[in-house]
Amino acid sequence: MSEIGLRVSGRWAAGVSVPRAIFAPRLRRIGVRTLSVLALLGLWWAVTAARLIDPQFLPGPSAVWHAFVRANSWHPPAPGVPREVRGEQNYFLWEHLVASLQRIGAGAGAAIVVGPIVGFVLGTSRIVAAVVEPYLNFLRALPPLGYIGLLIVWFGIGDTAKIWLLFLAAFPPVVVATMAGVHGVSLDRINAARSLGASRVQVVTRVLLPATLPEVIGGIRVAIGFAWTTVVAAELNNGIPGIGGLAYLSGQRLDTALTLACIIVIGLTALALDAAIKGIGAIAVPWKGRA
Repeated sequence: MSEIGLRVSGRWAAGVSVPRAIFAPRLRRIGVRTLSVLALLGLWWAVTAARLIDPQFLPGPSAVWHAFVRANSWHPPAPGVPREVRGEQNYFLWEHLVASLQRIGAGAGAAIVVGPIVGFVLGTSRIVAAVVEPYLNFLRALPPLGYIGLLIVWFGIGDTAKIWLLFLAAFPPVVVATMAGVHGVSLDRINAARSLGASRVQVVTRVLLPATLPEVIGGIRVAIGFAWTTVVAAELNNGIPGIGGLAYLSGQRLDTALTLACIIVIGLTALALDAAIKGIGAIAVPWKGRA
């Protein structure tokens, strides 16, 4: 009886310690990241308050916050002017952000749909891969600014050229990740499934696809990140509304505070997108790392 009591007590004690073991590291990480952000803000404020850098080049946190609030509200265009204007360029900043996200959704979304299909075909067919892979690598090596001019000539300065640019930026990472996932599947798994009587379709749907899906999710994370960094290039011409276009235009007007506000919004949005994709991936492929 005493041994049973100790075992039960040990299990109960272990049950109490498990949440601590799980949440304590997370709380430490959150604490360290919070302190690092506060330290950066403090250093930023100290440098600008001491006028070590010209405010034209590095405005203080309060100036950037004021620019952010101003870009999201109605305000007079200049002191003493009775009329009010809407945000920046007649759009609120959040509307600029939504416009960029819509372009990302159209361009990168198409790459997320088409990329895995192309990557799966290239990963399973050596002949097709030998023909297509050089062109894929050529496209992957090109910087987006290298062909934005050509896209504008082909499709004009409207959203079509921007969506194509974002598609071409996001497409190669998804295809390459899918190919790597297919090539990483062990032949022993495929042969074992065939020896158990699995058909070709069953091998694809029950073995190749589940094993490749984690790599596809990783490729999508890279593709969305790369497409989001391309949004400024995509919105260099006629990019209003658009957060990248607003950042570029405010930089041209030497409105550094608004430019920094746009950069911070772009960076925070990128972190949010990456966290969302990572969370979806954890739900979609719970077997990742367990096989």
